[in-house]
Amino acid sequence: MTDSSSSEETLANLLKEERRFEPPADLAANANVTADAYARAAQDRPAFWAEQAERLTWAERWDTVLDDSNAPFFKWFTGGKLNASYNCVDRHVEAGRGDKVAIHWVGEPVGDTRDITYAQLKDEVCQAANALTALGVNAGDRVAIYMPMIPEAIVAMLACARIGAPHTVVFGGFSADALASRIDDCQAKLVITSDGGYRRGAPAALKPAVDEARTKTDLVEKVLVVRRTGQDVAWDDAVDVWWDDVVGGASTEHAPEAFDAEHPLYVMYTSGSTGKPKGILHTTGGYLTGASYTHHAVFDLKPETDVYWCTADIGWVTGHSYIVYGPLANGVTQVVYEGTPDAPERGRWWQIIEQYGVTIFYTAPTAIRSFMKQGREIPDRSDMSSIRILGSVGEPINPEAYIWYRTVIGGDRAPVVDTWWQTETGAIMISPLPGVTAGKPGSAMTAIPGIAADVVDDKGRSVPNGSGGYLVVTEPWPSMLRTLWGDDDRYVETYWKTYGDLGYYFAGDGAKKDIDGDIWVLGRVDDVMNVSGHRLSTTEIESALVSHPKVAEAAVVGAKDEDTGQAVCAFVILRESAGDGGSEIVQELRAHVRKEIGPIATPRQIMIVAELPKTRSGKIMRRLLRDVAEHREVGDVTTLADSSVMSLISDGLNKGAGED
Repeated sequence: MTDSSSSEETLANLLKEERRFEPPADLAANANVTADAYARAAQDRPAFWAEQAERLTWAERWDTVLDDSNAPFFKWFTGGKLNASYNCVDRHVEAGRGDKVAIHWVGEPVGDTRDITYAQLKDEVCQAANALTALGVNAGDRVAIYMPMIPEAIVAMLACARIGAPHTVVFGGFSADALASRIDDCQAKLVITSDGGYRRGAPAALKPAVDEARTKTDLVEKVLVVRRTGQDVAWDDAVDVWWDDVVGGASTEHAPEAFDAEHPLYVMYTSGSTGKPKGILHTTGGYLTGASYTHHAVFDLKPETDVYWCTADIGWVTGHSYIVYGPLANGVTQVVYEGTPDAPERGRWWQIIEQYGVTIFYTAPTAIRSFMKQGREIPDRSDMSSIRILGSVGEPINPEAYIWYRTVIGGDRAPVVDTWWQTETGAIMISPLPGVTAGKPGSAMTAIPGIAADVVDDKGRSVPNGSGGYLVVTEPWPSMLRTLWGDDDRYVETYWKTYGDLGYYFAGDGAKKDIDGDIWVLGRVDDVMNVSGHRLSTTEIESALVSHPKVAEAAVVGAKDEDTGQAVCAFVILRESAGDGGSEIVQELRAHVRKEIGPIATPRQIMIVAELPKTRSGKIMRRLLRDVAEHREVGDVTTLADSSVMSLISDGLNKGAGED
């Protein structure tokens, strides 16, 4: 899909990345997964995955590892039966580890903490399962969860899994409209929510959005409400029930039922190109196998000694796979934090790492860049010598953020695992293995053992090293999505039609292979610009901008241009040490991109901004920036953490800031 000349143009900045970080010797000597796993997995993929499935407890063993008779509707571990909740809680208690802390929960208000052992977690999950059953929820019924990052959110998910009721967790920052559309699509009969949660020092209400959503759908029979902030809430006695009233008094005894490996575990909605959210369906056996194995392998998890922290929200798939199902299936002790990284003060995350002795830390590049903007003085105040592995998730990490993360947070000791995966894949697909792979800043490196990924051209041919194309997965894997809820046709059309003859899953991402054959993910194909016939990746230009010492963060979009088809428009946040910028910095940055990548990538326009439009999970909404750059009315901003950001950007750009 990329001609050779544009490959050279867009790869120029990547090819200069010569830094390498070998695995620490002690980590390599004791690694959970060693180099021989790649060949073993490739030789007999189903046998390899059967071996990983043995890490779980099955009520009935499977007959067939992979059923590909109706591709692309693959099934894994058919005939097998298990219970996800039992695997995450009961079996650890039965093994005598009930007193082990499962969750160090930290509320945003300082001093608001709870340590929950596996035995306590089991009791609460059993109580919630009994309460859900009493409220009329049966196996197969769908439950919507709309909650802040409090322990009851995790309990609710596990209780649903325990009784076989697929959950759909809706991020607490989404609007009532977004919530209602998801309730409608999966026909949820019960909603679990709370009065609110704490964000940036203040209680943020949640139940009013549920009440409004109920006016848009008549499906909801009951709303189960956790009391978190003590805010006044509107109350409907016919529908609303306090969590404490029905869960608190329920029995702590509950026998989990074993469900078929292909029983639906959850539906997670992700944005679609048509605007209608796609309900990604994950089932039980294959998903749990993938989540627990990747958590064990990619983070070199030692559950007896590690304290693990993933900063995601459970409203996103990262929270499902790497806060709830993967870590708890593996019996780890983990930190869960309710609030934002800068409340009540900057440095809150680093204080938590010091307080709990966190050893494995998993966060997003957008968070890392926001800390870069503040400077290293804040993290340097905390002792983070406990950290042995750092992870990055959510988008490609630019090399400068990688180096800062490794140096400042990891003390130049801890390997960085730059993980690529999606809501659809269920678990990590491409990542370094910290005891095997040398780290290369900005590259996700190679597919992990058991996964077959490649970069191909538009005909599905593997591209040579040093070339770009499209990221595909060439063999099925256990944690893959099974379909889109209620829409098999759209599932086939979206993910399998592009390379239908070859049977490849198309991820929708562009990627490059560097001269060593390592994979660089370039972001969504939608975020590739066509400038004078050259395909340029927004990610690469953003990386070039952030490599400038005055830049903390950058977002690049392609805007229509009469001369070149599309032109590069950049929105840049400066580091605090750089001051307010001005026309000199704009020219300096344009020259820097020209030097790093080439003249073709030079931004037509650079605008210095105080903030970028981000969802509360930290994703930059480039669609809105494109609206601004093309002088269109800005689209829906309901999912933004701060909707006023767009007004500031629009006003600034319309004054012509940053143009030649």
